[in-house]
Order: sequence, then structure tokens, then C-alpha cells
Amino acid sequence: MVDHQNSVNKLLASLQERAKELNCYYQVQEILRDHNSSMDSICHQLVNIIPSGWQYPDICRVKINLDNNNYCSLDFIETPWYQTSEIAVDDQVIGSITVYYTTETQSDFGGPFLDGETKLLQTICDRFSHFIRHLQTRQLAKTLESSRLDSLTAEAGEWPSVLDTIKYTDRGLYQNIVRKMLRHLFAQGVLGTEQQAELLGISKKCFREDEPFSSRESFNKYENAGNGIDVGVRTFAIAASHLDGNEIIELVQKWVQEDKLNFLVQAVNINKPLSAIADTLRRYYDLTHDHDYPVLESTRGILISLIRRFLTDDLDYVNIAKDLLGINDFYELLKNVIYGSESHGKIGGKSAGLYLATMILKKESQTNDLLKDIKVPKSWYITSDILTHFVHYSKLDDIVEQKYKPIKQVRTEYPYIRQVFKNVEFPSDIVVGLSMALDDFGDCPLVVRSSSILEDNLRAAFPGKYKSLFLANKGGKRKRLKELTEAIAEVYASTFGPDPIEYRTDRGLLDFNEEMGILIQEVVGNQIGNYFLPGYAGVAFSCNEFRWSPRIRRKDGLVRMVPGLGTRAVDRLSNDYPVLLSPGQPNLKVNGTPQEIFWYSPQYMDVINLENNCLESIKIEDFLKEIDFHDLPPQFQHIVSYYRDDHLVDFHNPDVDYQKDPPVVTFDALLNRTPFIKQMQAIMTVLEKTFGFPVDIEFASDGNNFHLLQCRPQSYRPQCQPATIPAEIAPERLLFNAHKYVGNGVVSDISHIVYVHPQGYSELQTHEELTTVGKVVSQLNSLLPKRQFVLIGPGRWGSRGDIRLGVNVDYADINNSSALIEVARQKGNYLPELSFGTHFFQDLVEAGIRYLPLYPDEEGNQFAENFFLEAENELTRLLPEYSSLQGVVKVIDVPRNAEGMMLNILMNSDINKAVGMFDFPDVHK
Repeated sequence: MVDHQNSVNKLLASLQERAKELNCYYQVQEILRDHNSSMDSICHQLVNIIPSGWQYPDICRVKINLDNNNYCSLDFIETPWYQTSEIAVDDQVIGSITVYYTTETQSDFGGPFLDGETKLLQTICDRFSHFIRHLQTRQLAKTLESSRLDSLTAEAGEWPSVLDTIKYTDRGLYQNIVRKMLRHLFAQGVLGTEQQAELLGISKKCFREDEPFSSRESFNKYENAGNGIDVGVRTFAIAASHLDGNEIIELVQKWVQEDKLNFLVQAVNINKPLSAIADTLRRYYDLTHDHDYPVLESTRGILISLIRRFLTDDLDYVNIAKDLLGINDFYELLKNVIYGSESHGKIGGKSAGLYLATMILKKESQTNDLLKDIKVPKSWYITSDILTHFVHYSKLDDIVEQKYKPIKQVRTEYPYIRQVFKNVEFPSDIVVGLSMALDDFGDCPLVVRSSSILEDNLRAAFPGKYKSLFLANKGGKRKRLKELTEAIAEVYASTFGPDPIEYRTDRGLLDFNEEMGILIQEVVGNQIGNYFLPGYAGVAFSCNEFRWSPRIRRKDGLVRMVPGLGTRAVDRLSNDYPVLLSPGQPNLKVNGTPQEIFWYSPQYMDVINLENNCLESIKIEDFLKEIDFHDLPPQFQHIVSYYRDDHLVDFHNPDVDYQKDPPVVTFDALLNRTPFIKQMQAIMTVLEKTFGFPVDIEFASDGNNFHLLQCRPQSYRPQCQPATIPAEIAPERLLFNAHKYVGNGVVSDISHIVYVHPQGYSELQTHEELTTVGKVVSQLNSLLPKRQFVLIGPGRWGSRGDIRLGVNVDYADINNSSALIEVARQKGNYLPELSFGTHFFQDLVEAGIRYLPLYPDEEGNQFAENFFLEAENELTRLLPEYSSLQGVVKVIDVPRNAEGMMLNILMNSDINKAVGMFDFPDVHK
């Protein structure tokens, strides 16, 4: 027990020391961000702050030696107990930092100094060296810029001071410039090889005839050949006799610029950690941001390397991004990136897609006023490799093998993994980064979103596969930080959930090392009472896969929008409806009459409850009555109409009784009185044209500005062609027909039907019984022949909410089916919510699973219910443990019950017609 307590105490002490070291380092970082203070001031600040990071700060003293100047702590004395580290710039030692203890000490970890303190001192010296190098290069840039301006009227003899500045500031750069001048003179025919030797006083034996100072190594050989000759002075003396001052300055300016790129090339191309690349980008920014330097040929190669390093290796993406981004854009991006000291990760697919879409719209806004006011929420990013760091740090390395387990086991173990991840401590350097992010965000609500390497690309969008969590972000800093880390951990855990693993398996991506980046965004919206919410939000698709009218074309697009947070737009809901519209045909509505619009309009909206610190669904009517009419933001005037006397009336209609007349979310004023439709069309047109494929976006509005939240390739199947439907079908061969919301395609040779009987399902009494139906479907998904069975059943499959209205399944439960057919039985005013545009629908489209809603009770539709009731049920044979559900779930072997025929489904959106008919195999293949 005593040993255990000692171990715990030692661990706690170690963690406390680590926290002190990190705090010290970040204070040093703050000091070294000030490039305007004098070096004396910087050094005095450093010697005062460094002791705070050591185990015994009270007896710790510091001395900085820099260019033969000493800066010391108050009451400084030299003692035998010290550690020191060098300050070096361009491999030349220019000073040191030494830490002393004034009295002898012995730590519990061995001593007197800890290993972490030794590493911290080295890190501080490295950072200080970079700082000094930045100051030198900035001073050089100012000198060169001044010389460049002066050179407009300069005589040839006025430029040597520029070279002297370079020579005594950066010897390596000076050598490069002399070498390039020699090469330039040789290429211009000013000098031959023998002339160079004669004029420079160097023996011909020192070089080959074909090597006119072509490399740094050969230059050093010449410079060290003897005779005390300064190669640079002789070279520029020759140059001055053939070139004017302007030309010399322009050449020097170009070569300095190339040299500045060289250190960036090395940092990017030899795969240094992000911390090293960040330092080089900072150095490059300091040199270039105030100066109008020409773009060099080598810039594009560096830019492409940076795109692949931070964003993605996808060549289509790179080809677009290279014409939109600049090197300094990555300097700005890195300000909001959280990474470890040895991190090599990217910001992930979702973050990269949004970043590029933002740049595309920014460029187009220069010529299109509709795009000028589009904004993106403040965002921070955690690099993708931190998940691996997190797993290793938490000693959970075996979790990586989770993806190779049977999907049933993955599903069973996933809740445990979520809980474990939420209770694991984060690495301290990541916690510090998150703390800085929270300081930047303030107390505005946040959303923590996945951004995996595989996510949001053309071949696999991973729609809704990973977690996104909203945070009220209220309370003290410690509380907010804890909630943020728990949300990130839950997103990390979702990487090992059944849905994404099954999704990756289907696309041959299981063996790919999935890395999970994190996107932390400010939630768009306003506080109204105790709630925080946007005016409206939604998703939009440039290609319309769901056309409720023959007049709607694919290119007219689709928007699915709701009041409040967009969560109700991207998920299927069992108790509500979104508003659907086609920007190319905004007047062609899904519901035509005022009564239909009233019944099938959104009734609820998702908000962040700031008092309870949670995401909450509230009834829109109650919200509007609860909030004083005069406190409502203007955007609600664009969203809401009122239902009065079987008519829809405007928000401002003087006859409206706001306490009695029910509100109806129509978005009529938004569509008719604002540029929303034109703006949406402009956004989708520009993005699809630039990317070269259909896109889908997520968006939200705070009432004043349109905010882009996400952009990715749209899940669509361009090869789907309208099926040819026979004019006459024998009644005994027709299983069903449909005339509403029909897509295109053919599903042939279906051997099995999984039929969930609507009445049997509605009669189930408990939640456990309802969820068991989903489990049965999931197991049948693994047992039945892949792509040869269809699912037919009531309501809204895969919806969020009341599962009485639809079978409780996820993508992994239905991914092997060939079609999902939802039966919409009329019950009063109930009608299933259409899945079009949701993550669930995108899953179906991506997987090639056809979707079709059936309305058996509508006039002109046929549904051979007797076939389903009279066919033999294979459930007990396949899953005997679920025999009690025979009256609810029916597995039908089609050939056995249809005289050897198979089921074929033919869909034609051009005539808005679909049929399910029996036929003999291979007829339609």
C-alpha cells in the first residue's frame, strides 16, 4: 500500500513539473512573438521568466550570453550546479543560456536537474535562435527593399553597401549570391572559364574546365584556394564593369528571394515536423509580407508541397488549390492549428474541403457581388495524427485492431470504447493548444466535428459516419476545457464504431490507416432568451437526385432547410419535416395546398440550451409564444408565416393573432424578398464548375450573413438511367407500382424480400421489441445474398427519434441490400418524412441502394398485400432465436413463392413511375 501511494505521489509530482515546464515555455513563446522590442528587453524578460519552469524556482538563476553581452537574473551568482545550452544561428554559435541553482539539490527523479528541464532549456534556445534569425532576415529584407527602391536612380558604384550588409549578416547567403553571379556572367558570355581564373587569380588546377563555380562546394574550393583572394569582391568588380547598378540590384533581389525559398523547400520536402515548418513559414512571412517580391518558378513546387503536407494528396484537389492559395496562406492557417511537437498530420478531409471552397468563393466574389458577404465561422483544427498520439499516450494501442473484428462484436464493444475514450487524459501539449483555442473563441457555443483523412472525398464521403457534438461553452475555463476534451474524445471513439468500419469495408478502405482530424467551429447564430440558434440552417446539393415534378432538372439542385440548427436537416426525423426546395425551380413546391404546407412544415427546431448546457429540440410554436414578439430577431420574419382561415398569411399581416394562429415555417419571405435563391444558385454553380463534380454544402445564417459550414463531393450516381417500363403488365405479375417521388434505375433478379409488416410493427409494445426488429434486419443483412434482397417496411427507416415510426437501423444494418422501399400507409394526416438529402439518403445513393416510397392508399396505386401475407416465412429457419417476431418480420424467398420468377424493380423519373414485377431471371440484365 505504501509503495502504491509513493508511486501515485511520484506520478502527481511528475505531472505538476510537466505543467510548470509547459507554462514556462508558452510564456517564452509570448515574449518571442514581440518583434518590436529591443534585444536587451527580450533578454531581460527571458531571464526573469525561465526559472518558473524549473523544479526549484526560488534558488534558480539564469544567464544569457549573446554576442559577448551577458544578461543575468537578479542576485545572480555562478555555482557548480548548472546546465547550459547553445544559441546557434545558421550553424554558428552566437551565445548560450545557462541555468544555475544557488545551492546543491537532489530531486526525487535524480538531479539536480530533471530530464524535462534539460529538454525545455534546449527548446527555449532553439526558439530563441529562430527569433534572432527572424530579426536578422527582417532587417536584411528592409535593407534590400530600400536598396531596390534607391536603385531606380542609382549609379553602378552605389550598390556595394547592399552586398556588405548581406556579407556580414548572412555568410551563406553571400556565398550563394557570388556563386550565382559567376554563373550569370558565364552564361551571358561575359567571361569564359580561363578568364575567370586569370581575373580572380586562381590556379587552373583548382577546377575543371566544365565547372564554372556551379555549386557551393566548388565555390568554397575556389575561395579557400589561397592567395587571400576575396572571390566575391573580384566577381562583383567584373559584374560592375558589364552591368549597371539597377541590373545588379535586381539580380541580387531575385537571388535573395530564391534563398528564402530554399529553407522552406528543405523544411517541407524532408518531412520535418509541423513545428519546424511553422517556424520556417513564420520566417518566410516576416521576409515577404511587407514587400512586393516577384513570384519565382520554384514557388509553385513549394506551394504544392504545402498543399499535400497540410491539406490532401488528392491530385484533383491539388490542381485546383495551387491556383488559389499562396505560401503565406499556410502561415495564417497554422495560427489556428493544434499539433504535437513531432506532429506530421493534416487537417483532414472536412477541414480541407471547407478551406478550399472558401478560397474559391473568395476569388469569385471579386467579380460576383452575390458571393461577397459569404462568411465562414471561426475555426480551429487538430491535426489528424493526434488520434494516434492520443491512443498511444493512453496505452490503448490494441484498439486499432477493432476494425478487423466481426461487425457484431464491434457493435457490442463500441459503447465501452466510447466510455473509455471520454475518461482518458489528453497529452498536455494538446491541452495547452485547446486552452489557447478556447481563449480565442471566448464563451460562444462550439461544435466539435470530425475531419478524417478519408472523409469528404469523391470516392467516399463518409456522410454522418462520425460524431459531431455541440457545446454551450459556458462556465469556468476548467469546466469548458473538460467538456471540450470529452467531446473530442467521443469523436475519436466514433472512428471505431460499427457504421464507419462497415462503410470502409464496403469500399476496400479497411486496411488504410484512418487518421482523424478535428474541426472546432464557432456555432453560427444569436442568443434568444436561454437559447442559442441560427435563424435557419440546412444542406444544399448542386445535383437534384429527388425530383417531385417532371419540370425539375438535376441541375436545378436541392435545398433541405430548417429553422434553428441544421441537425434536423442532415438527419432523418421521425417526428418532423424539413422544407425542401429546388433553387432552379423555387416555385415548384413539394406540397401544393396551404393545408399540406401546414401539415408537413417543420414543427420543432434544435437549439443549444445555454442554461442546461445541452442540445435540445423545442416546439417552434411554443418558442414563438415564449419569446416576446419584439425580441425576435428579424430573420424569423423571413421564415414564419401564419395559418389563418385555411390560408397562409404573412408575418406582418395585421390580422394575425400571434397567440392563437399557428405559425408555419415556409421561408416564403426569405425566398421572395431576399437574394437567398440567387445567392444559393451562384454558390452551387461556382463550386460545381471549379471542382468538376456535383457538390453538397452545409450552411447557416445568423440573420445577417450566410455562413458556409462544409463543402464536399455529392454522393450521386450519374449512370442511373430511366428504366423502360412495359405498357402492359399482367396483374398476377405486378407486386406494386408507384407514381410519386420516383428516381431512375433498375434492380433485377431479386431473390429475397425482407418485409416488416406495418400492422405487426405498430402493435409492438416495448422499446426493446422495436429495437429487436432492427437487430433482426441487421443479421439478415449478413445472411442473405448480397445485392439480391430488398427491404420493405413501414415509415422512416434509419430515422432519429420515435422508432415507432420507422425501423431502427444504421448504414451497417442495410448495406448489403439492393433497395429500400418505405410503405406509407395513410393514418390521419401522417405521412413518412422523405429521406432525400439526409446522410441516410446519401448512404443509399453511394452504395447503389435504390430508394422508393410507396403510397398504397392513394388512388391509382397498387400494392399486392396478399402476396406478403400468404408467402412462406423463412425467418425461423434463418434465425430461430427470433421466431417470436414471425408476425412482424417476414423473409420471403421470391422464386419459391412466385413460380420460379424473380422480382425486378423498374424506376423512371421522367414519367414519375415505378413498378415491382415478377419475371424470369436475366430478362432485364
